[in-house]
Amino acid sequence: MEIVTTIRREVLTLPAAQLGPDNPLPALRPLDEMHRIEDRDKKDLPRDMARQIGYAPLRSLLPVPVRDGYGRDREPRRLDTLVIENDRLRATVLPGLGGRIASLVHKPTGRELLYVNPVFQPANFALNGAWFSGGIEWNIGATGHTTLSCSPVHAAVVPAPDGGEMLRLWEWERLRDLPFQVDLWLPDGSDFLYVGARIRNPHERQVPTYWWSNIAVPEDCRVLAPAEEAYHFGYEQRLRRVPVPEYDGADRTYPPNSTYAADYFYEVPEARRRWIAALDADGHGLVQTSTDTLRGRKLFVWGRGPGGRSWQQWLTEPGTAGYCEIQAGLARTQLEHVRLEPESEVSWLEAYGPFEAPREGEWGAVLDEAETRLEGVLPRADVEAAYAAWLPCADTEPGERLAAGSGWGALEVLRTGWKLPGTPFDESTLGDDQEPWLRLLRAGSLPEPSAGRPPGGTLVARHWRDMLETAPATGLTEYHLGVAQWHGGDRAQAVRSWERGLAQPGPSWPVLRCLAVADREERHPERAADRYVRAFDDLCREAGEPDGEWTAVVAALGREAIEALLAVGRTENARSVWRRLAPATRARGRFRLIEAGLLLAEGRREEARAVFDAGFQVADLREGDEVIGRLWARLTEEPLPERYDFRMRPTP
Repeated sequence: MEIVTTIRREVLTLPAAQLGPDNPLPALRPLDEMHRIEDRDKKDLPRDMARQIGYAPLRSLLPVPVRDGYGRDREPRRLDTLVIENDRLRATVLPGLGGRIASLVHKPTGRELLYVNPVFQPANFALNGAWFSGGIEWNIGATGHTTLSCSPVHAAVVPAPDGGEMLRLWEWERLRDLPFQVDLWLPDGSDFLYVGARIRNPHERQVPTYWWSNIAVPEDCRVLAPAEEAYHFGYEQRLRRVPVPEYDGADRTYPPNSTYAADYFYEVPEARRRWIAALDADGHGLVQTSTDTLRGRKLFVWGRGPGGRSWQQWLTEPGTAGYCEIQAGLARTQLEHVRLEPESEVSWLEAYGPFEAPREGEWGAVLDEAETRLEGVLPRADVEAAYAAWLPCADTEPGERLAAGSGWGALEVLRTGWKLPGTPFDESTLGDDQEPWLRLLRAGSLPEPSAGRPPGGTLVARHWRDMLETAPATGLTEYHLGVAQWHGGDRAQAVRSWERGLAQPGPSWPVLRCLAVADREERHPERAADRYVRAFDDLCREAGEPDGEWTAVVAALGREAIEALLAVGRTENARSVWRRLAPATRARGRFRLIEAGLLLAEGRREEARAVFDAGFQVADLREGDEVIGRLWARLTEEPLPERYDFRMRPTP
């Protein structure tokens, strides 16, 4: 049989915002994560779900940096893509942006099966900040959007089970220190894209893992999933078991029927086939199904309220259609993490394709008819057979390399000598970020940063911490050691390391900032404020007239310092920090909001109100963050203007 599947490089041009520099300060505290629930909701949950919700929640972003340097000015930008295509489907992949599938087109009908974002606009939704909407994304790591959302992954051509070609994507996930792969396979003549996924644990210990495939589809649809009940999570941080399809007086399987953002985690019975579909008014749309290992199914809606509308426009541009997400994961909810045993792996197969079925009628009858039709176009046995055919290919060494990811996997393979068939982490991918740690690995000491550069990121896993403990005790080593100890939960020892670092030659601002964070965490706000003042003064002396990397450092430390100083009423010190920020930094929306708070703290209410009236956009506004509304309420009793309304829950 002739195989006609092709894989090729293309370029996609979109209006795109620049990602900008990463935040250079170590993320000693996680970004606020909305996906938590109250203890009272756990007592009525199934035992395995409650156990997995309590298992290894993420307490730190380390060693991953926060990505908050992006803005909202968009210009045409060329994005490298990889296209895999047969005579029925065409999938467009973004290897530089987490390997996301940006588009999936059914060629015979010309239908786009996904919601395709017409712009690239980062926003603060990933665990580490920058994220963008649209397409199919692969979420690994911990509850939330992956830290790889806007990062490159490795990509190569690999022989497919049918003798053709498949596209392999792979990377090293740094939060849990796990390698993973995603294989995209289009059999000849198939209306379905097969996706083989594998996560490996090469460690000699259990590791928590997490996976959700998030599929953006137009929100004017009905979502079908084989369930009579769901766990509803609203942004009041409550988890409730609710009936499907109707809950609280409305059929929630129609996304436009919701007012506020919400998750519906469907309770799919054990014996039922795993699938989820989104169908338009004519009964056309997309279906996703999988082997049973990928057990969870979910609907996410933004809601028709003003906050949901604001977020939809924020992530794309006004006038474009909205979207919802249908999702599939390893657990029943995204609040859970599952155990991956030592030196083991977990794998599954997903299938995505066009689907047609009646969507109106009695819920049970609608589901029965949809399942019958799904069995007709893609039998459950065929999905299992495709998985069995793919699995021996998962170890096949990649052929032609199409894109390169990071060098972190190569560093770990060098350290351990692990053999990871199918996902090579070549030494050639090592770069500047890995160079200091390669030196520590080979020579037992950390090199000093290049002249005029701030210290880079810290590796925090236990083996790297052990190496830091035996390295020569320079100021830089004590700084990195303290960060690793902090991540490991040994906060008292971290403070001692940073205090030893202060006695060493070199700049003091990195350790002073860490000590200030420690003071805030231990509820010593005045001492924290003192240390922030000293840290910012020392940084300004070292940076001089900041440019390049130093601009990002001064902005990041200045923001933290102002917030800490205002928390203890030291407005004069806060104003002093503000004056030393670069004009371009002060003009950014986040800092305009900070300025309004500073003016209000100084008693200059009318000037603070004028900042709002002039208008600003906080590019890195966090999902669920109500900081703008809280400050507005301190200024006036007037309703919050629509352009500032990003509330994802009813007003308390």
